[in-house]
Amino acid sequence: MFSKKHLFVAAAAAMLSSTAAQAQKVEFTEYDLPNGLHVILHQDKTAPVVAVSVMYHVGSKNEQVGRSGFAHFFEHLLFEGTQNIKRGEFFKLVSSNGGQNNATTSHDRTFYYEVFPSNQLELGLWLESERMLHPVINEIGVKTQNEVVKEEKRMRIDNQPYGGFANEMFKRLFTKHPYNWQPIGSMADLDAATLPEFQAFFKKYYVPNNAVLSIAGDIDIAKTKDLVSAYFSAVPKGAPVDYKKVIEEPITKMIVDTAYDANIQIPAIFAGYRVPGMTDKDSKAMEMISSILSGGASSKLYKKMVDEKKNALQVAAFNFSLEDYGAYLTLALPNNNTPLPELLKDIDAEVASLQNNLISEEEYKKIQNQFENNYVTANSTMLGVAENLAAGYTFHNKNTNNINQELDKIRAVTRQDIQAAAKKYLQPNARVVLYYLPASAKASK
Repeated sequence: MFSKKHLFVAAAAAMLSSTAAQAQKVEFTEYDLPNGLHVILHQDKTAPVVAVSVMYHVGSKNEQVGRSGFAHFFEHLLFEGTQNIKRGEFFKLVSSNGGQNNATTSHDRTFYYEVFPSNQLELGLWLESERMLHPVINEIGVKTQNEVVKEEKRMRIDNQPYGGFANEMFKRLFTKHPYNWQPIGSMADLDAATLPEFQAFFKKYYVPNNAVLSIAGDIDIAKTKDLVSAYFSAVPKGAPVDYKKVIEEPITKMIVDTAYDANIQIPAIFAGYRVPGMTDKDSKAMEMISSILSGGASSKLYKKMVDEKKNALQVAAFNFSLEDYGAYLTLALPNNNTPLPELLKDIDAEVASLQNNLISEEEYKKIQNQFENNYVTANSTMLGVAENLAAGYTFHNKNTNNINQELDKIRAVTRQDIQAAAKKYLQPNARVVLYYLPASAKASK
């Protein structure tokens, strides 16, 4: 039996050994089962740990108007139980065998995983095959998880300061595309949905030909192939999943609007720009612009607005990278009652500087080093490797080897590319400016 102490030591060893090992090429084996399930195997025997993961290419962008929140709902629902796993037993099976597990949902995919001592590989495969082959989707589970999701929404969004800003911004940036709503969706939509609708959603998207099984860690490749075949070959192939990107018309005139939040006392100002999706080279340049503007205490916006002028309590810029499009967002919270337009003016001045001037060689080297370190960190655990292998296949035109090309992509972004991207996408007439105010401001009008 693998004790908790041994598991902790193994996990620590896996993390400590990663920097040198994972900066090197990630070797992998990949193939398809007859039912369309894509399988990726990565062997790393530095610690007796294995990550078993399944990435389904379904997120909130696959939902319909009036039925939002289904993908995130299934993130919860598929832990309810199966024909062979009693309700509430999934997590117990994992923890009692020295493992950990969870799942996440985005606009574009749902990702389930277990991390086990490597002698429990077969258990991980059985759990994921049960989720895919024998889920119990009934009224009891739907009602139970509906309450769970409602509580999550209350905690993370409804009662969280600034928790609603993403929803407010995205519904203005995307008027046609399903990125219009956030993955957690609408509780009214979930309440209105019927059991047959949930069952149909599962049948359409949670099929082997819309999934990637990615396994990384202390495994024997040949034996793992046999186990994968034993547990997943019986899953029937689903109908082809057809998805057509919804095209948004460019924003050609600045949109200015106001939203109110009952959970805040300090107002904020946001600016949002629609930018290319994650596979576009400019997406990487936009990420670098984010770091230049607000990546730490030495960044341009922080130094100018928080340190020197002291007119902002907080300032940030970040690239929300998604499959079809991205959303580039800036925000600031005022200090000393600084007017919100003044904060936006200061942010715009730093953006204009990037548009009109190349960053220095020193700044460029610093950004390159940051992104290379981030790459190493992202692959510093077996779970990170499993997820990034699956993401390469899912989002980069079935290019699993994207995991080994990321460093080259980082190094290929030049100072001129950064300047050009800032000029192309961060134009005032192509953005949404959102005044995000306390609800009391609305009441006092």
